[in-house]
Parts: sequence; structure tokens; C-alpha cells
Amino acid sequence: MGPRQIRSESAFIRPFNPTTGAAPFESLQIADIGDAAFTIYNLPEAVKQIREAYRQIIKNGCIPLTLGGDHTLSYPILQAMKEKYGPLCLIHVDAHSDTSDTMYGEKIAHGTPFRRAIEEGCLDCERSVQIGLRGTGYSVDDYKWVADQGVRLVLGEDCWNKSLVPLMKEVSTKAGDRPVYISFDIDGLDPSVAPGTGTPEIAGLSIIQGLEIIRGCKGLNIKGVDLVEVSPPFDPSGNTALVAANLMFELLCVLPGVKYYTK
Repeated sequence: MGPRQIRSESAFIRPFNPTTGAAPFESLQIADIGDAAFTIYNLPEAVKQIREAYRQIIKNGCIPLTLGGDHTLSYPILQAMKEKYGPLCLIHVDAHSDTSDTMYGEKIAHGTPFRRAIEEGCLDCERSVQIGLRGTGYSVDDYKWVADQGVRLVLGEDCWNKSLVPLMKEVSTKAGDRPVYISFDIDGLDPSVAPGTGTPEIAGLSIIQGLEIIRGCKGLNIKGVDLVEVSPPFDPSGNTALVAANLMFELLCVLPGVKYYTK
């Protein structure tokens, strides 16, 4: 139900970004191409169906901005992206690393997508970063595996009471002109501003920091984006979906080829 609600709240979004000067609708061909069709009763089969859908979407160079929904979807998208672009630099905003080996005995789940993606060579780990990690865990080694692969981990407490502009300058420099994939889990934000998600964690990022991360991606060779884990039943106010719609517009504003007006 996340994508539907985000679409609904996007009615409030206007086509011009007066803060950054971005006018994406003036320079890009933009369309809502609807939902990817997949079974909801067989997750491994759903992953195959999503991967095939994205093979078709990206084959002519389209840059998909995906609404979710369960974070599992990043895995098949990255599989399709690797086939076309090779390993990608990941910029991942999340309260959770999502690199567990299994969840309740299953290899494919919303807590495992980046473990599977790394194992299959979909990510350029030395140029990838996870931002906002926090919350309780299962063991002292929860982050060890992904750190051992070379991914930079920026814990939530490392972001408290500071601007993330300097961090994003470092991230951007390291990514250079290599292909980039951005995955923004709404639970990376503090639940006070985005309660509508299945696994909220206290002491998260502010909306302002979320914008700093996104705007810091301007100029990167972005090949795809997702914004996931919006769950409207957990937020009757609709504010989480409204935040997500605005963040997605900001992500649209940093894509390659966007026209900018100087202020």
C-alpha cells in the first residue's frame, strides 16, 4: 500500500524546486509506468519477476525511481542493474544494514537484500556507504560482515546534531563517475517525522539531513533509485507518505541531465 499512498500525496508536489533551482520536468522525459507485476505468495518467484521487469525498464537507459514497499525489491533491481552497468556504488540510507544472512531461516527477505547483492557482485563495496544505522541488534557482530566487505558504515549517532554536507562531499568524491544506486529506507528518518514504517528506530535522521544526503548526490552517475518501507496503516495522518513523495521529488531533481536555474 506504500506506493499507492505516495502517489496520492505526490499531488501536492509542484514541478520546480526553488531551493536548488532544479526543473526536472523541463529536461527529462518522466512517466509513472505503473506497478511491476509479481506474485505476492512466492517471494523467490517475485524476485525473478521483478528482475525481469527491470531488465526491460533499463535496457534503453531509463533511470528507474522505484516506490516501495518491502526493501527486498532492491535485490532484484540491483541484479538487473549489474547485468547492464556492472557493480554499482551504493548510497544506502537506513536504520538497518539489511545484510543478514537469513531471516527466520529464509535467504530472501527485507533484512537480507544487500547481503545477497554483495555476494553476487552487484555492489562496488569499497565505494559504497550505509548511513543512519542504529537500533537494537541480535549480536555484537551485526555490522561486522558488511564492514569486512569494505562498505563504509555511518551510524545514526555519528549523524546527531550535525550537517551531513561534509559526509556527502566525501561520498561523492569516492564514487566519482562510477554508476551509483541510491536506496532510501524511510525508517532511516526518525519516527517522529516518519512513523509509517514497519521497523521504526528512535534517534534517527532529520528530514533536513535526508535532504542533505539527497542533494549531496547531485552530479553523480545515478542509474537507479528506490524509496522503500512506507507502510500507510502505521500512520493514519498520511505524513510519512507525504515525506516520501517530497523525498522522491528531491531524488528526481539530482538525476543526470536535470536542468538547473541559477538563483
